[in-house]
Formats: sequence, C-alpha cells, structure tokens
Amino acid sequence: MATLGSLVVSFFRNYLANQKGCSQNTIASYSDCITLLLRYCCKLLAISSDKLSMEMISDQLILGFLDHLEQERGNVPKTRNQRLGAIKTFFRFLALQEPTLLLVCERVCAISAKKVEHTVVATLDDNEIRVILGETETATLLGARDQALLALLYNTGARAQELVDLNLSDLRLEAPFQVLLTGKGRKERVVPLYEETVTAIKHYRDLRQKAGIKHDALVLNDRGNRITRFGIEYVVGKYVGRAARKCLTLPEKNVTPHTFRHTLALHLIQSGVNIVVVKELLGHADIRTTHQYLDIDIEMKRKALEACPPPYVLRNDQPRKPNWLDPPVMTFLKDLSRQTGVMLS
Repeated sequence: MATLGSLVVSFFRNYLANQKGCSQNTIASYSDCITLLLRYCCKLLAISSDKLSMEMISDQLILGFLDHLEQERGNVPKTRNQRLGAIKTFFRFLALQEPTLLLVCERVCAISAKKVEHTVVATLDDNEIRVILGETETATLLGARDQALLALLYNTGARAQELVDLNLSDLRLEAPFQVLLTGKGRKERVVPLYEETVTAIKHYRDLRQKAGIKHDALVLNDRGNRITRFGIEYVVGKYVGRAARKCLTLPEKNVTPHTFRHTLALHLIQSGVNIVVVKELLGHADIRTTHQYLDIDIEMKRKALEACPPPYVLRNDQPRKPNWLDPPVMTFLKDLSRQTGVMLS
C-alpha cells in the first residue's frame, strides 16, 4: 500500500490540480482541511506525523474530528459541512487508489452533513451604502483606494478574492465601462461599471501615478503590495464602524465584504432584473444559490400581497364581557340604567 504522504501528494498535485483543474484558492482550502485532520489524528493517537498511516484513520475518528471543529475550534455547521465535503473528496480519491480502503471510504462518505438553519442574509439599504462611502477621504491615496474598493464591491458584487486578484489590465475605463472578474474555478465574467465607479477608480489610479507607484494589481495595501482578503475585510470594517455613528441601523448588522454582494443581488431583483441575469452577473454556478435572494426581501413579499387583496372582510367586533366579570359598581350602574329605561352598550 502507498504511504499516507504519497497519497496526499498525489491527491493535491495529480487529482485536484491536474485532473480536476481546481483553482489555487480551492486547493488551499482543501490543504487547510487535510492539515487540520492529520494534526487531530496525530494528537489523538499520540504519534508523530511520519508514523501515521491510512489504516489508522476510521469513520469514527472522522466523526470525532468534526465534533472537534465545532466544539473546540468554534466552526459553525456550514463550515463543518464544507470540511466534511473536502474529506469526502479525499476519501473518494483514496478508494480509487487503494481498493483495500474501500470499506472505510464508504463509511466516511456515508457521514451525513449537519442541518444548517436557514438564516436571512444581511443586506444594506441605499442610505447605508451612501453613508459608508461618504466616510472615505478621497484627498489621500488610501482614502481614494478605499472609495474605489467599496464602490467596486457594490457595483460588481465581486467576492473579496476576486478583487484581490483584479489587475489594472482587467479594467476598461473607456465606454463601455466594464471589468473582467475571475471567480471560482477560474471562471471569467464581464461586469459593466457605473460611471461613478469609473471616476473613483481613475482618481485612485491618478494618485498612484503621482506617487510613482507601479503595480499590476488594482488594489494595493499601505505597503504597496497586492491587498489580501483580510485587508479588504479591514477596510470594510473600518468604514462601517465610522458610518455606524451616523446611521443607527448599521450597528445592528454584521457587515462584511460579502454583504455588498448580497446587497447588489437584492437590489437587482427588487428592480425587476431576471434572476438568470443576476446569476450570470454574480458568477453563481447554480441558480439555486441565486434563489436565496428571492426569500429575503420582505418589501417584495408585502407588495405581492397588496397586489392580491384577500377575498374576505373580517368583522372587528369587540367581545362583550360576561356579566359575572363586571365589578360590582358596574353591575350597580347597569341596574340603574335598566330602571330608567336607558341601556349602556
């Protein structure tokens, strides 16, 4: 039987990279998961990594690892399920490489994903977006960068990693304005740009040129290198924090770079854009992903019900209180009314 090390190397180099053609980000995600799994196995079995073999890894050990992710690492069920999906892919590969492992591979692949509660994704309204972008100080290089970044997040609905990978050569800043984004699985899509977004990008580009900065990447960090996903998260958190002092609805929301993506999708659907067009603009592989935005707009639901009024009218009579519940003074007054021929209603 091949060693654990050779199987892992073959899985990443031959299977994921060459056969499946997975992107570097996908491979990195799988690598994180398998690394965590192997470390857990070594710690649980009290052995070093060079002593670990595939025969030692069982479905029960995998279940223990999944519990470890939730209970000790604080992973939510969605993240736990993503890790399980990566593990199942690895074990399906093992089943093809080592038939003697087929039984344990079947048991691992039979592990059920955990039920994830349906939650309404956070979105921003027009005023919240204006306040957030209004906090940028465009006279400075970093302020101009942040304005362009935030505008691009909303305008394109881009994932954070897509903006990290974005180069100046991917932009068309002359009419028709557009940007070429590279998403998951290296899938490319062209997204039109608002004139306001192009103005913000040009302003940032001009300040970069004046500062003598030359780099292929569009969005740079304060050290002049390509920004990271964590850098984008920091920028968003910075301006949301500032805007929250002026906009009372923002402190109630957990705003991340992905929130701008959700917001664009919702606004497009509210504007009557066909869901298939929204799917293509956001780069969703499955339209079921896009369908989530049809569930989150309470205003659209309210308008739909207003367009179809109920076929009935309900009475709103106030129930009469039984006499035995009337306090003595009320009974006394009613008796007086009856004696004078005047009834109280």
